[in-house]
Amino acid sequence: MKKILFLLSFLIFGLASRSQTMEVGLFGGFSYYLGDLNPGYHFLSPRLAYGALARINFNPRLAMKVNVYRGKVTGDDYKSNTNEIRGLNFESPVTDVSIVGEFNFFEYFTGSKRDKLTPYIFGGVGVFWFKPSSGGTDLRDAGTEGQNVGFDGRKPYKLYNFSIPFGFGIKYSLNSRFALTAEWGLRKTFSDYIDDVSTTYYLTGDQIDPNNPELVLSDPTFAHDPYMERGNPKTRDWYCFTGLTLTYKFKLFGRRGCPDQQRSVPN
Repeated sequence: MKKILFLLSFLIFGLASRSQTMEVGLFGGFSYYLGDLNPGYHFLSPRLAYGALARINFNPRLAMKVNVYRGKVTGDDYKSNTNEIRGLNFESPVTDVSIVGEFNFFEYFTGSKRDKLTPYIFGGVGVFWFKPSSGGTDLRDAGTEGQNVGFDGRKPYKLYNFSIPFGFGIKYSLNSRFALTAEWGLRKTFSDYIDDVSTTYYLTGDQIDPNNPELVLSDPTFAHDPYMERGNPKTRDWYCFTGLTLTYKFKLFGRRGCPDQQRSVPN
């Protein structure tokens, strides 16, 4: 993981050295999740999210953004009406580091009096960290699908994984240096355990001690037997960051902007 982050930093520095301008800023909005406990309801149970970003502008159409976002995602069978007999719930912090390419539908640069608004799309790669819990109990440590006892060869899952971020937004230049962006970004992940739910049960209901919260979290309704479906291992979890960013633009390495930028942007 450290090697990946180092390579990303090296790539960013190399691309920045060939760019015209950079923008740095802050993000504020909310985050939510899609998965076994919420398979299809966007914007269900959103939580506050925040972060920082840097955008490297290559020309009026193309840019690259690097972001570090942090939020929380939650899921609950009773709220989503997905599987009330299962009765599971979770919450998890999510830290997202992504690098994406952006394509502006119209020519745009911050500070322009003419090209000051554009919709855009983006896509790239990312890595994220998470840690699901329920009622204050760490779900990974609880081994809710038999990971701690090696049931059916299962082992504890990793608390980080890779993602594919993509989405769309709108950029608007406020003045010569500041810009405002509204963005909706999905993350398709390669983990099925953000919600701690993926495969099957491993205990019968009468084996669960009601006084042991770790066992109860495996099957809160005491209504299932080993190998009954607990989640869908053929699908992966998703999470989303949606909100606003405020950025400040500055020139890179003393480069001069193109003639149109020089006329539109005062020194």
